This record gives sequence, structure tokens and C-alpha cells, in this order.
Amino acid sequence: MREPLAVSAYRDLVRLALAEDVGPGDVTSCAIVPERRQAEGVLVAKSSLVLAGLEVAQEVFAALDANVVWDPVRRDGDRCEPGDRVAVIRGQARALLTAERTALNLLQMLSGIATITRTFVEAAAPVQVLDTRKIVPGMRALAKYAVACGGGRNHRAGLYDAVLIKDNHIRVAGGIGEAVRRARAAGAPAPIEVETQSLDQVDDAVRAGADIIMLDNLDDETTTLAIARVAGRAKIELSGNMTLDRVRRLASSGADYVSVGALTHSAPAADISLEIDL
Repeated sequence: MREPLAVSAYRDLVRLALAEDVGPGDVTSCAIVPERRQAEGVLVAKSSLVLAGLEVAQEVFAALDANVVWDPVRRDGDRCEPGDRVAVIRGQARALLTAERTALNLLQMLSGIATITRTFVEAAAPVQVLDTRKIVPGMRALAKYAVACGGGRNHRAGLYDAVLIKDNHIRVAGGIGEAVRRARAAGAPAPIEVETQSLDQVDDAVRAGADIIMLDNLDDETTTLAIARVAGRAKIELSGNMTLDRVRRLASSGADYVSVGALTHSAPAADISLEIDL
């Protein structure tokens, strides 16, 4: 069950995006559209996609027309096919035209994340698909929400809510065992996860009592050996170069999780259009 999207996650972003795009005013719409003209717009899916970000798109239109009527036809998390109506918007024609690109940019981006996530979730089952922190700054809450809409799970929200001991931490601490010991001694929140890049490091992480062991950039054969060595003593997360084909191959490996950076840093935008009529 995904958490509802808080307005605070996107309201300031919407204002910033509109200020960037509209500036002192939409000169084209103001020049050719009468001020009181009303219009109806229909958001339409142009490709197969999974929706995410409808509330964000609604906020864009409402920011320019406080009386806009938003009538959603579908919900976030729904799969849509080409030609499906997503939402109907009624309000000032100028506002609809001015808001169009900003609303579509956000809706297409978030739906793109949800769509690629759903594809990975279906390929990886029963392994759970996780996102990463590889996200454009300022977009994290929205991107992670979109991952959840696609059926993925959110990894840590930031550096503050979970321990992930990575390669540079290990070097600074002098080894995996010492890094885990220091984390536990400091009262760090559980679970404690350790990134490993070799079978020797996997053994070290098991001995140190890591709760989750990340197998980072190991080939398929080494991944299989590592999972056998762990033998259920820790959860296993696969990471690094996790293409769709590779995720399919490793779905029956016995891993618990697979983290995929591409969900949030390389997702193609979903194709959605706004069709406006008087």
C-alpha cells in the first residue's frame, strides 16, 4: 500500500516551474484568447503507460485558475492504453493553455517512472524492486511516489533513515567488520546494510552480522555463489547494471531485493497529451 502524496511534496515545485515557464505572462495566450473565455481540456494517454502524478497536474491548473474543475477519469497506479481518457479539466481557456506544458512535463515524467517500474516489477517477481537516490535534486518525494505507483518499493528516503555502508565508508573505517561495529555502537537505525563487491567482502559482511548484503556489480555466476554463501543469514539486494534482461535472469536466484537506478534517472517520459476545446 503506497502512502498518499503530501501536497507539501509538490506545491513549491509547481510554483517554481510555473514561474520559470510563464515569467511575467503567457504572451501568446493573452494575445489571442479572450480573458473570460472558458474551455474544456482532456488529458489523453497516447501510449501504454502507468499513471502517476495526477494530483500534481491538478495543482498546476489550480495555481492559474482557482475555480478550475478537475474531473479525474483514472487514478494513479492505473494502467492506460493509447486513447484512454485520463482526466477532464474545465476552466479559463488562458489558464489551461498556460498550464499545459508544465502540467504535462510533470505528469509525463512521473508516469514514465511508474511505467518503467511496473515493467521491472513484473520481470523481477518474486524479487522486490527498489528505487535508489539517483534522482534529480528536488524531485525525490515525487519520484519515489511514482515508483510506488508502479508497484516498486522505496529504498531509504535519504541519508537519515537507514544505514547503507558503501565502499568509501568501508575504506575510511578500515574494513566491513569495523564499519558495522561502529554503526551498531552509535545506535544507528536498523537494518544495517553493507555494499559488497567480492565474495570475500560477502563473507566479511556475514561475519559482521549485516542485516542486508548488497551484491554490487557482481556477474551472474558470482551472484549465485554469493547467495549460496549467505545461506539465508542476511537479506540479499542485487544492484549494479540491472537491465531488464538481467533482472529476468536473476528473478529465481533467491535474492530478496533488486535496486534499479534507471527507474528514476533514465525513465523515458510517458506520452500524454492535452486536447483543448471550447
